[in-house]
Amino acid sequence: MLLEVRHVTQYHYDAAVRESVMELWMQPQKSATQRLVSFELEVEPPAQLFSYADYFGNPVYHFDVPQPHDRLTIVARSAVETQPPPELPGALDRGEWDRLKSDFVRGECFDYLRPHGYAVETPLLHAFIEKHGLNDFRRHDPLTAVRELMTAIYNAFDYQTGVTAADSPIDHALEEGRGVCQDFSHIMIAICRAWEIPARYVSGYLFTNRTEGDRSDPDASHAWIEVFLPSLRWVGFDPTNNMLTGERHVAVAVGRDYQDVPPSQGVFKGEAESQLAVGVSVRRARTAIAEPEFMRMAQPSFNGGRRRASNAALIDQQRLQQQQQQQ
Repeated sequence: MLLEVRHVTQYHYDAAVRESVMELWMQPQKSATQRLVSFELEVEPPAQLFSYADYFGNPVYHFDVPQPHDRLTIVARSAVETQPPPELPGALDRGEWDRLKSDFVRGECFDYLRPHGYAVETPLLHAFIEKHGLNDFRRHDPLTAVRELMTAIYNAFDYQTGVTAADSPIDHALEEGRGVCQDFSHIMIAICRAWEIPARYVSGYLFTNRTEGDRSDPDASHAWIEVFLPSLRWVGFDPTNNMLTGERHVAVAVGRDYQDVPPSQGVFKGEAESQLAVGVSVRRARTAIAEPEFMRMAQPSFNGGRRRASNAALIDQQRLQQQQQQQ
């Protein structure tokens, strides 16, 4: 499947800021099932772009706008050719649990076995596990157990935007029984790691198909998880839509949780209040992509509201948590 992705991010300031420094996780991955045909970034005001590979191997772009500005616009365009992943077996043998305990797996997947950031165990998570009968997971092989976990999360939560924010802990969604893909992914990762199954967060996009029962917002970025099973390597699960990942998923970056791979984050110098507008479009190639009528306002998520930046040196400023929540 050949897909085109357009991701527009606009930061609006109510007074001119003197400088902005940003990092972007927006370039789709290259893998056996995903070929990056093209990728381009446009920044306004213009800025020189630099890139590096982060700790997890993701391409990260960064730039500095050193002159005064009251708006910062970032447009990322991608063309990606995806392939269906290999078909999975119905189940694995019970020896997979022993293989998960091997020194190789524990060394290779060290970062994805430990609680981190939003993907942590809490009393509410333990209550959720107990309520949904997820304690007796070893009665199944690991692949079957993770499939049942994905379905349990899908059935337990309503999909609803605006209930949680980009920096919400998992307890918020657990209390409400509602949330978005970011919340469901963190909950599933935390449980998998409690089961000693390596799990990582994947940010990206989904070519939404309502006829397939997709719950995801078609005009937002998306998130899901991958678990490491020694017999199969990394396998993708989308708890928001209760399905294995496939050719409609476009993977951008992987990390321990959302904090490792936000679409954008940065700092600015100046006294200003800011707002964030985000627009995402995923279309089949050669289909006209809408102009910014798909732009929508997103709630800035630094501690639940807007905050004025201080006049302190740029390196000492609070990192802006203005990233778009993945839905």
